[in-house]
Amino acid sequence: MFSDPGFYLTCIPAVLLYGVSKGGFGGAVSILAVPIMALAMPPTQAAAILLPILVVMDAFVVKTYWGVFDRTALLYLLPGALLGILIGFLSADAMNEHYMRILIGVLALGFGAQQLLGRNSHTSSKHNRVSAGVLGTLSGFTSFSIHAGGAPFTVYLQPKRLSPLLFAGTAGIFFAVVNVVKLVPYYALGQFTSDNLIYSLALVPLAPLGVKIGHALVKRSGAAFYYQVISFFLLVIGVKLLWEGARALLAGS
Repeated sequence: MFSDPGFYLTCIPAVLLYGVSKGGFGGAVSILAVPIMALAMPPTQAAAILLPILVVMDAFVVKTYWGVFDRTALLYLLPGALLGILIGFLSADAMNEHYMRILIGVLALGFGAQQLLGRNSHTSSKHNRVSAGVLGTLSGFTSFSIHAGGAPFTVYLQPKRLSPLLFAGTAGIFFAVVNVVKLVPYYALGQFTSDNLIYSLALVPLAPLGVKIGHALVKRSGAAFYYQVISFFLLVIGVKLLWEGARALLAGS
């Protein structure tokens, strides 16, 4: 694959895009990385190549944002996320991913539109254990199964109106834990091969660059603009997931 120009034309921008998102800018836009890489390889291989790179990115994110996170949000969200990963692992052979894409697509589309239109006056800015548990579980499950954990996470945390750096730091720590935990079930399911790990190693140098770009963009963004960007990309993700899920169901797959 190293001799294929398509590998570089898809994987380099995809990894950088993921790094920018990991650095805190763009929210759930990182979900676009796998489809970009899938132009040159099977989506399952793209996801397997990305995961070790994400763990490296997470190390840089944790170092960058250490001490800059909402402790209550993490305490409320992470138990559900770990449960969601376990559910995803146990149901890996039985879950219909297409219905899950439609569910998360509707959630992302509706919430993103609500935020962009400014119709969020009834959305609580206080932490809630129940909603955090539900959305944390959804985030862990969809992160494991369809790599879309950022959407439920954003739906919970965005109404809290944290500063851009605090939001980015909380997201960074949350997904650092999620991705490290995912390594175990991914390995158990045979997702890591020597070839995929070699491709991951070749792309790893891009990890800190993407994170640094994302962090720099967060520091230069006002809160209003930052959340508009996140809401816009949440809309994009919602449309993408709805389209993928509906198309697959209509095709009978």
